[in-house]
Amino acid sequence: MTPEQMRDASLLELFGLEAEAQTQVLSAGLMALERSPTQADQLEACMRAAHSLKGAARIVGVDAGVSVAHVMEDCLVAAQEGRLLLRPEHIDALLQGTDLLMRIATPSDTASAAGVAPFLALMANLLDPAALAPAGRLAPPLATQRAATVPAAPSRPALAAAEPSMPEPAEPVPRRTAGEGGERVLRVTADRLNSLLDLSSKSLVETQRLKPYLATLQRLKRMHGQGMRALDGLRAQLERGGQSLEVLEALAQTQRMLVETQQILAQQAADLDEFGWQASQRAQLLYDTALACRMRPFADVLTGQSRMVRDLGRSLDKQVTLQIEGEKTQVDRDVLEKLDAPLTHLLRNAVDHGIELPEQRLLAGKPEAGVIRLRASHQAGLLVLELTDDGAGIDLARLGQSIVARGLSPAETVAQMSEDELLSFLFLPGFSLRDTVTEVSGRGVGLDAVQHMVRNLRGSITLSHTPGQGCRFHVEVPLTLSVVRSLVVEVGGEAYAFPLAHIERTLDVPAEDIVQIEGRQHFWHESRHIGLVAASQLLNRPAAQGEQASLRVVVIREREQLYGVAVERLVGERVLVVMPLDPRLGKVQDISSGALLDDGSVVLIIDVEDLLRSVEKLLTTGRLERIERSPQAGRGLVRKRVLVVDDSLTVRELQRKLLGNRGYEVAVAVDGMDGWNALRSEDFDLLITDIDMPRMDGIELVTLVRRDNRLQSLPVMVVSYKDREEDRRRGLDAGADYYLAKASFHDDALLDAVVELIGGAQG
Repeated sequence: MTPEQMRDASLLELFGLEAEAQTQVLSAGLMALERSPTQADQLEACMRAAHSLKGAARIVGVDAGVSVAHVMEDCLVAAQEGRLLLRPEHIDALLQGTDLLMRIATPSDTASAAGVAPFLALMANLLDPAALAPAGRLAPPLATQRAATVPAAPSRPALAAAEPSMPEPAEPVPRRTAGEGGERVLRVTADRLNSLLDLSSKSLVETQRLKPYLATLQRLKRMHGQGMRALDGLRAQLERGGQSLEVLEALAQTQRMLVETQQILAQQAADLDEFGWQASQRAQLLYDTALACRMRPFADVLTGQSRMVRDLGRSLDKQVTLQIEGEKTQVDRDVLEKLDAPLTHLLRNAVDHGIELPEQRLLAGKPEAGVIRLRASHQAGLLVLELTDDGAGIDLARLGQSIVARGLSPAETVAQMSEDELLSFLFLPGFSLRDTVTEVSGRGVGLDAVQHMVRNLRGSITLSHTPGQGCRFHVEVPLTLSVVRSLVVEVGGEAYAFPLAHIERTLDVPAEDIVQIEGRQHFWHESRHIGLVAASQLLNRPAAQGEQASLRVVVIREREQLYGVAVERLVGERVLVVMPLDPRLGKVQDISSGALLDDGSVVLIIDVEDLLRSVEKLLTTGRLERIERSPQAGRGLVRKRVLVVDDSLTVRELQRKLLGNRGYEVAVAVDGMDGWNALRSEDFDLLITDIDMPRMDGIELVTLVRRDNRLQSLPVMVVSYKDREEDRRRGLDAGADYYLAKASFHDDALLDAVVELIGGAQG
């Protein structure tokens, strides 16, 4: 490729980018002008966008673009000068020109040239001089305003003849302009952004692997201290026994060496703790920054949606307005791309099925123009979309008749169905309330396709309606596909993760509440029976031994059907960085991807839809196994005892409940002095203490414990609101084995730390 060709290719690419930006300005402005044809700001914005595209097309030598943009500019200037009142046919033509300009700027669209001549002929008819009023006739105030800001210009034909042969400079695209407070923009490929995010997520995980090393080092430090105290006691005994000077000198030499190693060990432990804390903070910042690079405003997916609603409404002889809230809501660009199709389906559905014809709306006491509202917001790490219309709602009687007519359910069953159960049929493949197929609907692929696409995004969609007042779609999808909020559980000694979007709730189900109905196990919850299956059978893991009187159950939802999946342990909620499975593995049954936990161990993320298909397969083949649990299994075993010391009643009760539910025996103390008295009078396997308390704080309590010969080996955990490095070091230097910030409490974080220190509840 020659330098000239490279330059031309680069200019054409820039022209395409500018056309994309300016046609968006034109589309938005023209639809605003359709509602209010004399808006000065919108007329000015559209005229400048057409003018900019004309100049840019001249620079790159795209003559078709020059012609189309020029005639559009003529029309808009006539409207500005009051010689033309924009009517719907003008808006239609200008929008057609906007589409044509975008096609002209797309090198792969070879058919765009064929549309130029018909468009120019259409505009010539609309701009027939006989149809135009003299300047200022239609809107004197607007003409006066333009005359005050724009130098007087000759008539358009004269101006066209007087235009110089040199190309006009293209107006800069606002979003790509440097200076004036604008940010500099650097083009980066999606693959590089993905690679950056992958590396940053791995660095975040790697820093978490320091935690077990630090815990081991702290435990070694404590054992070292115990060894030194033991040598002190031995030396005292030897001195009383009158041992030789050689023995005492050898013992003293050993003690000096241990003192030196203790100093080195303490310094290394402090350095590692500080390094781990700083590394985790920086890795988190790196990951957050890399993730932010992938985020785009929700408005990016709305390009063309308002136009589509407007055009579809006109084709159906309906007046429809789309109102949008939350356009600046940030979402991962991959999610935005995948939202485009389902959002288009929902909007078309609202225009076609929801909004009534103007005469029907008037009879119902509504305005002629229907309104569709789309709202985007962040809630608990999810993108929440609410799409509502003020149409007629859904005719449930007609829906029931259609269900019966299609043989989906007998009439007597349909008559007893709730509203939600009836509405769920609208999401079935091939289901439609239209009796005839049109260009817009009737084939039954709309809502089924929407639900499938939303599920592929690990999201959910629900439908509700108010008769005579409209429908409401509620959609929840992750803000990003690179991370997934999940509930981590343990099955057969391995970690698995359920995406939270598919979880209805988690429960502890007593063994006596499990009943057998028609060969299947169920339990009763909130006035309904929920089928129970074992995760160990579904995931082909060894079943846990019956040691507890209740089951830990994750309730997952599939449309209106609930399933309870019994697991061994609920590890807790985690935000997992998704790591796709190697393509060479093919589709792994019931598994969608993998991730790494904080300690670097692998967790498999469950494909809930695939898991539910496995459940149905086991049911139809009669191979679903029963879950055996005996309420007597756990009796007769000694439970480990934990002392919780905290001056906050709320914190004490939270920790007591968490540990008690896990099977530990828990005692509580209201401050350090109360805790010290309990430790001296009773035996415990673990001490958990706050720092800031009246009478005796946590540091004093830990210091006393480490000085006491009976208690010096007792594992100690400090739990505090303070998460600064110096506070952590104070606690660990005092002799604590583990430091947990209360701000870090999430699900089973406390329980994981307890298990790490003293193991399970049964001794």
